Amino acid sequence: MAQGRRVTRVAALIKRELGRMLSGQLRDERLTRSIITITAVEVSGDLQNCKVFVSLYGGEEAGKEEALNGLKAASGFLRSQLSRRLELRRCPKLWFHQDRSTEAATTVLGLLERLQGESPAQEEDLGSSG
Repeated sequence: MAQGRRVTRVAALIKRELGRMLSGQLRDERLTRSIITITAVEVSGDLQNCKVFVSLYGGEEAGKEEALNGLKAASGFLRSQLSRRLELRRCPKLWFHQDRSTEAATTVLGLLERLQGESPAQEEDLGSSG
């Protein structure tokens, strides 16, 4: 039980510190073309690996892919900074993944709004023809 709490706490700390670092400490041009938001962090039970899920906003798909590649390239630097900031003896290896759930939710909401906008017009057409 204590191990699960430690993993959860380390994940929360990593998410917070990575957010701070991404908000202005990295100078890689690939990372400045998109707005990067950390949506989730999953740390393995042995604290050796950490999946970092990010949402990338702005720009085209190629720019988002570039930003993700920039994060992957900076993972060693970010890991060393996390180790210092969090005073972890062994900092987990960082694996960055694009989180597309926000994009999917936006698409679904757009479709629902479009359907909702079409419904009253269809009801009027049906009512006037009868």
